[in-house]
Amino acid sequence: MNLNFIGNKNKFFGFSISVIVLIIIATIINGVKLDIQFQGGYIFTYSYDGEVDKDRLESEISKALNKQVSVQKTTDITSGSNRVVISFGADKSLDDKMQQNLKNLLNNKFSKNNFKEIQVNNVDPIVGKEFFAKCMVAVVFAAVVMIIYIAIRFKKIGGLSAGVTAVIALIHDVILVYGTFIILKLPLNDHFIAAALMILGYSVNDTIVIYDRIRENKKIHGSKIPFGELVNKSINQSFTRTINTTVTTVLSVLIVLIVAYIRGVNSIVSFVLPLMVGMIAGTYSTICIAGPLWVVWREREKQKRLSKISNSK
Repeated sequence: MNLNFIGNKNKFFGFSISVIVLIIIATIINGVKLDIQFQGGYIFTYSYDGEVDKDRLESEISKALNKQVSVQKTTDITSGSNRVVISFGADKSLDDKMQQNLKNLLNNKFSKNNFKEIQVNNVDPIVGKEFFAKCMVAVVFAAVVMIIYIAIRFKKIGGLSAGVTAVIALIHDVILVYGTFIILKLPLNDHFIAAALMILGYSVNDTIVIYDRIRENKKIHGSKIPFGELVNKSINQSFTRTINTTVTTVLSVLIVLIVAYIRGVNSIVSFVLPLMVGMIAGTYSTICIAGPLWVVWREREKQKRLSKISNSK
């Protein structure tokens, strides 16, 4: 196999930039919705009998509480009972009147469904913001550690630039995971942070495999072939392994997604779907972004050195 990844790098870069622009536009149109864990609020869990119109339930509760609420229908896996999760943001404590209004609404307008309160959780707005900040610090810290690790491991072939371009590719993957939440209008929650951290580890592993191949080929060929050709050769040699690994992993995750969707376990669906998108994005960025971007970096460094030499003469 001898695909010209480096020769088509501008097409890959253009495609990724176009997708990121679309995500920015979607963010402007749809806005960024933070879940209760990050903005603070209340989560009510009820069991119910029969069938319930989710849209009607959401509309009626919003009117009763005079708040924008989110309603999710789920199924308890152990008991098989139907459950509904009602959540909404709040910057102050929920008073007894609002709680009573919610109970009266469910008892009066949905009396046939026999709603029973299972659990009530509340998240303080300050705690939610602190949790979000700590999660973002974790993502940034992971990225910095990866740059340092790659810089040390591949220092003989320009490790720092390899680390920076690898992390740029990882940021590309996290943006696509974020875009999945925005386009599907899912609230950003701990699932987003968990998926982002998992993709950071998953994607960088594939990138390091290719970097290892570049290092080995550098030992074999030295400076006999241009760096771009060396990287392209290394990507082609690792291509089948990378694709096979991704296909196997994505198929496994897809099975989980299908089962969760059929069973109505929305909490798993909202985590697994962005994770699967991130895995595919990670494979793409490993092959089409990290290596080619490293080549661009090295070529510019070479041009600067040649320019300095010519100017000194």
